[in-house]
Amino acid sequence: MADVTDAAFRRVIAKCSAHTRADGTTGGPDVLWTEFVSADGLLLADEEGKQRLLADLRYSEAERPIVAQLFSADPFRMEAAAALCTRLGFDGIDINMGCPDRTVEKQGCGAVLIKNPRRAHELITAAERGAKSAGGPVPISVKTRLGYNADELEEWLPALLSAEPAAITLHARTRKEMSKTPARWERITRAVEIRNEHHSHTLIIGNGDVTDLTDARQKAEESGADGVMLGRAIFGNPWLFDPKRDASTIPLPERLRVMVEHTTLFAELLPHKHFAIMKKHYKAYVQGFPGASELRARLMEAQDAAEVSAVVEHFLRGAPFLPSPFSATLSV
Repeated sequence: MADVTDAAFRRVIAKCSAHTRADGTTGGPDVLWTEFVSADGLLLADEEGKQRLLADLRYSEAERPIVAQLFSADPFRMEAAAALCTRLGFDGIDINMGCPDRTVEKQGCGAVLIKNPRRAHELITAAERGAKSAGGPVPISVKTRLGYNADELEEWLPALLSAEPAAITLHARTRKEMSKTPARWERITRAVEIRNEHHSHTLIIGNGDVTDLTDARQKAEESGADGVMLGRAIFGNPWLFDPKRDASTIPLPERLRVMVEHTTLFAELLPHKHFAIMKKHYKAYVQGFPGASELRARLMEAQDAAEVSAVVEHFLRGAPFLPSPFSATLSV
């Protein structure tokens, strides 16, 4: 998710969700995806712009396996960007064909590719060529939706399967529905059936309205999907992938100090991004306890990571907040 699953948040997730299973192996997310990055920008931007995009592709070893998500409508640029991501050491490359953002769609990318199956096929094969040229193969996957204005699964999915991607993550809504209607998981079941009817080896990953690991496992079992992607459920809950922990039972000081760590990493790893982007996480971290509303208000006024840390430590000491200068100005 753009401006959400960035390098800072992924690193926090990897740390908080790491746990030891009963068999002694290390658990956590099975796969992590980057936020989506413009393949065109990686090739055409000036040097400063390229460095900003490369920062969006920064990852740590703790995040493996890690998949780079790209968007483009140009096969040549997708091929070059896939080669670059392969050289950067990514474990997979995902092509976004589901984003409903108008700016992205005006470039012929994201969900509008559902209207152009031929170009979608070309982009997948171009990414495969790029990965192979750079020392692959690296698995190429697609993230998409049931359709554009209406459910087009019966036509759209076979068109994608014909390109033989390693996996297709299917958001169980159309582009028109955005996230405003319940995800239709019965269509994930149908997607698995279509895949089997075409004797394809492509993995089908379901996505949409998954609340936690228990819900994910149930949806996978009922639909027959090979995997489940969680998105919004991770907001404010980087412990999500540790079955031994639940966000509701995390001690408040730990929850808030992880939020501060997340903020500090954001400032360190992504200095080119506006600090306001980080603030979308505060509502998720700071809720459900006495004083949460006032603490959130103070955090939204903070200008940098140091101020966020100071506000949180002040709150955890139990010290009362002085009247906000901003509020005082408004009351004059």
